[in-house]
Amino acid sequence: MSEEVKEISFDELGLTKPLEKMTAKELRALCMDKLPMITGASGKEKDELVQEIKDVFGIVDEEQVSPYKKQIHEIKRQIRALRVKKAEIEDRTQRDRVRRQITKLKKRTRRLARAV
Repeated sequence: MSEEVKEISFDELGLTKPLEKMTAKELRALCMDKLPMITGASGKEKDELVQEIKDVFGIVDEEQVSPYKKQIHEIKRQIRALRVKKAEIEDRTQRDRVRRQITKLKKRTRRLARAV
């Protein structure tokens, strides 16, 4: 009763989306069906499964620095200044304008952070 251990490459898995985007259920099914070298997949959480798969295939995580990092910090600096300005303003309409401007800048920082 000898089991044949078949070498499989990462490309042969036929993944339709990146590992980080897959659900825990999909990752467990992948491990059980195509990756028998990973044991105990049914009891592991998503983060553990992703790390195990990356370890098996030798994928190294590289921390990426956002190309928009300086721009995001500058916008956040503007937001802080506008918050101080908003606290000082007594006129309601001007305060609403500043509040909307802050909201718009916050949305822009989120978009820039997601654009990586």
